[in-house]
Amino acid sequence: MRQHHRTFRLLGSLLLVAIGASVTGAAPAQAESPGPLDRVVPAPASVSPGGSPYRITPSTRIHVDDSRETRRVGEYLAHILRPSTGYRLPVTAHGAGGIQLRLAKGPFGAEGYRLDSGRKGVTITAAQPAGLFHGVQTLRQLLPAAVEKDSVQPGPWLVAGGTIKDTPRYGWRGAMLDVSRHFFTVDQVKRYIDQLALYKINKLHLHLSDDQGWRIAIDSWPRLATYGGSTQVGGGPGGHYTKADYKEIVRYAASRHLEVVPEIDMPGHTNAALASYAELNCDGVAPPLYTGTEVGFSSLCVGKDITYDFVDDVIRELAALTPGEYLHIGGDEAHSTSHEDYVKFMERVQPVVAKYGKTVIGWHQLTGATPAKGALAQYWGLDSTSAEEKAQVVKAAQNGTGIVLSPADRIYLDMKYTADTPLGLDWAGLVEVKRSYDWDPGAYLPGAPASAIRGVEAPLWTETIAKTADIEYMAFPRLAGAAELGWSPASTHDWEGYRVRLAAQGPRWDALGIGYYRSPQVPWPTTA
Repeated sequence: MRQHHRTFRLLGSLLLVAIGASVTGAAPAQAESPGPLDRVVPAPASVSPGGSPYRITPSTRIHVDDSRETRRVGEYLAHILRPSTGYRLPVTAHGAGGIQLRLAKGPFGAEGYRLDSGRKGVTITAAQPAGLFHGVQTLRQLLPAAVEKDSVQPGPWLVAGGTIKDTPRYGWRGAMLDVSRHFFTVDQVKRYIDQLALYKINKLHLHLSDDQGWRIAIDSWPRLATYGGSTQVGGGPGGHYTKADYKEIVRYAASRHLEVVPEIDMPGHTNAALASYAELNCDGVAPPLYTGTEVGFSSLCVGKDITYDFVDDVIRELAALTPGEYLHIGGDEAHSTSHEDYVKFMERVQPVVAKYGKTVIGWHQLTGATPAKGALAQYWGLDSTSAEEKAQVVKAAQNGTGIVLSPADRIYLDMKYTADTPLGLDWAGLVEVKRSYDWDPGAYLPGAPASAIRGVEAPLWTETIAKTADIEYMAFPRLAGAAELGWSPASTHDWEGYRVRLAAQGPRWDALGIGYYRSPQVPWPTTA
């Protein structure tokens, strides 16, 4: 993977530079004029182009203030830039000019930043490290796409002159990865985290349990992982994360300013757990492991006390591993649980989440019970979902429940683009790039207070997704649009302008080795 071979390529690159080897014959030079200051995804809140561009040269330094957090962002930036430029780019707390990263009080909020570019340098200013990190993602996109490559490229490395002032529209900008239908390794998840970070996504929702597999080690119920995690859709080997694995995902996500939101889906989608422990079944008989794709047939036994011992243990152990605020309890497609039992279950389980210091999030069926104070409901319905079901969600929003929007026929990344898409499903419809982008989260559920809409999240379910290349083909380019819906002001929302900015991401994905869907709706640059 990319991060593992950067170091070796960098050493070779520096050697080439040190001995004066010319790389201009290796590839065509970049244009001598920088890309436009506003050709960024997500669209910044404010762009004021003007003045001379800044050129990164062999003498450029990355200047940071004295904080450990700022230095960490500076080292991350240097790690991105060194292989392709071949420059040393030392990170230092001394000097001026070059690239400056600084924390300062200002109207930035927790994640906003200001980027100033001119002939003498580029300065990114933010109130918090997350803002600096997001500003660095903007700087990456202002540089030629070849900056993402692992070997020395010819440059020049120009950043357009001007000022960007940027803060996110919503605090929740998420992506969900289903590791239960098919299992993905720690390194595969890390690669996705890096891709999410480029577009300022700040939540990674991991769907850790389902009928087809249980993916997190629970010490008090060890067979959940060793037996319940031993298969996947189609009968493959499955797999699970040890607690150390999960901690490493959490740590890596935090280094990219993403918060991990773990999900244990219940009371339905629980066959892997039921197969692992017979006593969790109402009849005391464990069903066989399941490798198909049907939903709605499983349920925890709501009337048994051991069910709540199980839930308490799982939530306690998972909460202890998770520094983030939220724990997702699922709650969707519980077709084998009566409404009365569903309400009883949620009344008993939500306080357990609070007991271990976390805030409940559940799929929007949670609003059919009584969401706990402060809980979030994740809406995954369609444009065509019944008015009654939407009204239930809106009523909960009016009563204080926050809403995260994941409409399946808009930003479910596992929906086919067209009827010919080789991967994905189509139960929610076909979702081309324009349809995925062209809706407004603030107006999607009429009657829901604006303050209740916490943001958007793009789920990727993995019934048909078995490898990294599958993830990338289905996520790109739609993930970028979901990120823009969560970050950018409504005033910037314009399909015609967006498709041009999106097209400019294509060469960047090529440089990163991301195989994406080349939608005919987007004017991708022609390749040489």
